[in-house]
Amino acid sequence: MPVPWLLLSLALGRSPMVLPLERRVGPQDATHCSPGLSCHLWDDDILCLPGDVMPALGPVLVPTHLQTELVLRCRKETNCDLCVRVAVHLAVHGHWEEPEDEKKFGGAADPGLEKPRNASLQAQVVLSFQAYPTARCVLLEVQVPAALMQFGQSVGSVVYDCFEAALGSEVQIWSYTQPRYEKKLNLTQQLPALPWLDVSADGDNARLVLNVSEEQHFSLFLYWKQVQGPPKPWWQKNLTGPQIITLNHTDLVPCLCIQVWPLEPDSFRTNICPFREDPRAHRNLWRTARLRLLTLQSWRLEALCPLPAEAALCWQAPGGDPCQPLVPPLSWENITVNKALEFPLLEGHPNLCVQVNSWEKLQLQECLWADSLGPLNDDVLLLETRGPQDNRSLCALEPSGCTSLPSKASTMAARLGEYLLQDLQSGQCLQLWNDDLGALWACPMDKYTHKRWALVWLACLLFAAALSLFLLLRKDHAKGWLRLLKQDVRKGATPRGRAALLLYSADDSSFEHLVGALASALCQLPLRVAVDLWSRRELSAQGPVAWFHAQRRQTLQEGGMVVLLFSPGAVSLCSEWLQDGVSAPQWLQDGVSAPQWLQDGVSAPGAQGPHDAFRASLSCVLPDFLQGRASGRYVAACFDRLLRPDAVPALFRTVPVFSLPSQLPDFLGVLQRPSAPRPWRLRERAEQVSRALQPALESYFHPPGTPGRDAGWDLGRGTGLE
Repeated sequence: MPVPWLLLSLALGRSPMVLPLERRVGPQDATHCSPGLSCHLWDDDILCLPGDVMPALGPVLVPTHLQTELVLRCRKETNCDLCVRVAVHLAVHGHWEEPEDEKKFGGAADPGLEKPRNASLQAQVVLSFQAYPTARCVLLEVQVPAALMQFGQSVGSVVYDCFEAALGSEVQIWSYTQPRYEKKLNLTQQLPALPWLDVSADGDNARLVLNVSEEQHFSLFLYWKQVQGPPKPWWQKNLTGPQIITLNHTDLVPCLCIQVWPLEPDSFRTNICPFREDPRAHRNLWRTARLRLLTLQSWRLEALCPLPAEAALCWQAPGGDPCQPLVPPLSWENITVNKALEFPLLEGHPNLCVQVNSWEKLQLQECLWADSLGPLNDDVLLLETRGPQDNRSLCALEPSGCTSLPSKASTMAARLGEYLLQDLQSGQCLQLWNDDLGALWACPMDKYTHKRWALVWLACLLFAAALSLFLLLRKDHAKGWLRLLKQDVRKGATPRGRAALLLYSADDSSFEHLVGALASALCQLPLRVAVDLWSRRELSAQGPVAWFHAQRRQTLQEGGMVVLLFSPGAVSLCSEWLQDGVSAPQWLQDGVSAPQWLQDGVSAPGAQGPHDAFRASLSCVLPDFLQGRASGRYVAACFDRLLRPDAVPALFRTVPVFSLPSQLPDFLGVLQRPSAPRPWRLRERAEQVSRALQPALESYFHPPGTPGRDAGWDLGRGTGLE
């Protein structure tokens, strides 16, 4: 495909008549070799199948060095292609084996064996080229006479003319023999790019400048380059004249490449990948990478570009301690981006997390099972190690290390070691992993911590009784002390956090993941959150209406709050119930009794799915709103960019409606009343919840592999470089 002489002159030099490259005439490929060698190029390309390395039986010719040179292949005086010439330097490796009789007796060898030593060596040398979107392999036959064979030294070279490539492209070259006796040689040749295509910095962003004529029509294509397979397209547009395009710095990743070509028949395409070494691009790649749980045992690392990474499981205990890698007994596993991977787990657990390392640096950590199984549990992990003759040992994983059981150490696991071993033998521990070398067990600790707190409360009661007796003996000061004690009790918070029941419409799995992230974040505050996502077994056994009615009654009896989380699906369901916007059902306006299905406590007509608690709960929620009992017991919320607060049906706007996460401080203040913390503490908690929500929000609004919905392109016409 000839390239206009003007384009080549722009890329290779200022003067179109004086170019520093050799020019070849004719479209055919050719080969030549050093004096004394003979070589031949096969007429057709071959399949690129390198095969495995084989041992050499005697001396063989192998490639030792690759050398490239840019030349011009011209079909006419002013229509030339840019071509890569490759020189393969060869050497003789190996040696002849001496015959066994000559080694033993020192006699002369059989004259019949002298002929192979004096014969010439032949080799089939393969050259493999890859430059998107072209790939090909050629075969060169080379023969070296015996007179030139010097073991371990170069015998000359064979030159191939030539491989055509596009301006600005990157050519990967490999060389090996058939059969293959050594590792493949590899070389990368970067071809010059056109000066009218330039990438420069624009503050934190990147600026792409295309300085072409006013009448020039061309196409701009941005894609993510992949190691294997075709590239992943991102954005393409046909443009005219000079352009200045601003790329948001958050969209830069190492494999982001740019392709430009004129809108003409058989036009030449220019490719550049300018962000491969940009530190910002590497940071953005890890920032947008996501770990996604597929099944109980399988998960996937989703990212736009290939990543060198390895992963392992770790155990995250409550309290903010670092996640402890379970290596050993498990091991680090190499991972491939966007490919399903598996861990040999028997059961999932909310405290199990996945750590992803790259170049010995922790890049990602996520507790994949927490959203589906609830917040972190107060469990202790037991590591069982099995040895020969059925010998086994147990240790409890703690922040200070793995404590052997039984042990006389002063740690909590050591003090409870006897009870933990009893729980393990009685089957109260959950087995997470098992093989011939050991096993992992998760044993509950909450019953022991409850006993410990019971002793603390007993001590407090004894102290209070003693204090009361002391105050009675000193009546002059008794009233003052009692008044202070009463004030402290009124100001103090309840021992447990306030209850919150979270209701939502399961529009899709992504929204369920977002709801699970919100519920997990609220559990980190002094709140006890109930959500159907964590109670699927009870929900299926009891039925949606019965489950919701029990949860609602318990939450309101404890002074808690019911949170209605609105989404487009929830608004649609409410509109159906309100009969296309009527303020109250007809049976309530007419003053007649409620429908029989509502009196019996069954699901509404049209309820779908055993887990759709939101649809089923409307039978209990609507009477509270229609009869004015919702104030102080209900609060509504929606997510920014997903639903505006004014889109919530008017009936439900009689209670506070908050947009998350922008109104998180006010939302948390309502949930934690009457013991809401001070404003500065409330802001800290809102920031904590917002940080926990951010990955789920980005995953919902900006799934990996697609451009951000907010990522805009700033295209502006210009008259030249700015």
